[in-house]
Amino acid sequence: MKKYKLITLLLLLLSISTFAQPGSRLKEKKEQVKSLKVAFITNELDLTPEESAKFWPLYNAFEDKQHEIRKQKLKVYMDRADNSVDKLSEKDATTLLNQMESTEEELHQLKKKFITNLKGVLPATKILKLKKAEEEFSKKLLQQYRDKKVRR
Repeated sequence: MKKYKLITLLLLLLSISTFAQPGSRLKEKKEQVKSLKVAFITNELDLTPEESAKFWPLYNAFEDKQHEIRKQKLKVYMDRADNSVDKLSEKDATTLLNQMESTEEELHQLKKKFITNLKGVLPATKILKLKKAEEEFSKKLLQQYRDKKVRR
């Protein structure tokens, strides 16, 4: 009987650790992507140590705030629309659309404020290079994902 309880306990612990791993792997992958992005942007912008010291806190705060807005608002709207778009009344759909537009405007204002703050830290040419570097990084990341998916 004691052996049965021990085996049950071991199986329970094993299943918990198995379920915990995908979350930690996902977090690990996100951190890895973030590190690669930092290295890519630093290289593409050719930041001086002084620029880097001022740029990264601004950039990280911008990214965090942008992520927070998207996570809190857009995901809620999309989940609501995905699950019941056919069941929404025209009035509810209009309200949801207005909320989504408001969130997009909030993201746009955040981006404008970020660029204004960057103007005091980086020359305009490097701010333009940042936009290009972010787009290139996203393309490369997407291409790697597609290549990995094809190989499976």
